[in-house]
Amino acid sequence: MTTLEQPVVRGARFFLAHTPGLVRYGSRPSRDIAHEPSLEAQIGARLRVFAEAAAYPPNQTMLGRLSPDALAKLPRPWFEHRAGVERWGPHGEIMPEEEFFALLMVFDSAGLVSLSEDFAATIRPALQAHPLLTEGDIARLKGVAEARIEETLRGTLPALPLRGREGRRIGCIRGDHAEDNTLFPDVLLENLACKVTAIMALRALLEQEKVDLRKVGYVLNSGEEAVGDRYQRGGGNLAKAVAEMSGCSCATGVDIKGFCCGPVHALALASSLVASRVYDHVAVVGGCSLAKLGMKYRGHLDAGQPILEDTLVGAAVLVSADDGRSPVFRLDSLGRHTVEAGSSQRAIFEHLVSHPLRRLGLKFLDIDRFATELHNPEVTEPAGSGNVPLLNYRMLAGLAALEKEIDPGDVERFVAERGVTGFSPTQGHIASALPFMAHAVDGLREGTLRRTLFLAKGSLFLGRMTQQADGLSFILERNGR
Repeated sequence: MTTLEQPVVRGARFFLAHTPGLVRYGSRPSRDIAHEPSLEAQIGARLRVFAEAAAYPPNQTMLGRLSPDALAKLPRPWFEHRAGVERWGPHGEIMPEEEFFALLMVFDSAGLVSLSEDFAATIRPALQAHPLLTEGDIARLKGVAEARIEETLRGTLPALPLRGREGRRIGCIRGDHAEDNTLFPDVLLENLACKVTAIMALRALLEQEKVDLRKVGYVLNSGEEAVGDRYQRGGGNLAKAVAEMSGCSCATGVDIKGFCCGPVHALALASSLVASRVYDHVAVVGGCSLAKLGMKYRGHLDAGQPILEDTLVGAAVLVSADDGRSPVFRLDSLGRHTVEAGSSQRAIFEHLVSHPLRRLGLKFLDIDRFATELHNPEVTEPAGSGNVPLLNYRMLAGLAALEKEIDPGDVERFVAERGVTGFSPTQGHIASALPFMAHAVDGLREGTLRRTLFLAKGSLFLGRMTQQADGLSFILERNGR
């Protein structure tokens, strides 16, 4: 009988693209602008420049240049901080929108994107200097005449102009069918942006970990996009497309869908594939959710602050066979929100935290950090959604008090010491536990952490097929080998 392999998380990497010019194509802004065209100018006046987004402390926390604890100590509003403009950090990169627009063409396999000749010539040197892009990538950047862009926009197929933050048109993306709305340009742009951000995150991770690309056997994509056409709207396999453009020529893969819970489901499946010795390396990726750009823009306008939902995020996590130093993925720690559990917040936390801890003979205080929905409160509070991580951690601490593992008077101390300050862009699945992964891997490798528990909650009722909630959790533990 084959013995099980111990799966470990080798690393995590994030790719951020500051895309203020695409905020107008977020689901909420685009719908509102259609009814009230003057909103486009109001939104444009509150969009940040790249230096502001790059210096933004929550973004620097995503990139690993700032710890969540250090972020918590910074006075708010965070968007007023201007120091420390850094493009690269230990955990990833933030890219200006001009380069990201160019990548839309570079990784476009269907000839959907057209960029003007002037723009392509201007941006080419920046792409040539990028450490993760190849000569083959650069060769796919081919500008076209303005007349060609005008022709595409006036053609029989629907098309969208691509504009920068200040409104300058630099190209367009066309649809690929006159009647199939799943192949209209807005949907194709969402899918392509998801693909590009996932590719860049995965390329960075594999370069960081010095993994032989031919040994990555499987890619699981956990993004929220639904690639397909009118006959199978979400049936596509973006994982294979990401593997293709990331140099993983010996890999196959599949998409995993679970709304905000998708990445944690994918990590559990990746660890199971490694544990059963099917693959030595499985990559879990999650591209951006362009539809959520500017989702809470009205609250930001009303508060007189910049529109902070202007950044797309891609993530990649590598699960591998035990290397003796990386944190161990405890498959025996999986907490599951079952059908019979019910959808109350207490029931969800009991099934995702209390039950697996009890099963392993552990207590709440045996977990150094809990990672859950890590939405940036500076984004959510002006829109009336509150501080989501803080509410979750107070409920978690209250549960520990109910189970008599801490005193009721220690609830706030528990929150401060074992919670994580929210710093993630509101990109749905990206914000759910995943942003702390790279920080956790660092801490578990360095010995400053012993155990971290990741829990994700999903809103399955969004698909109108059930009123059920969803959830999954797991423990990462310091490698004791």
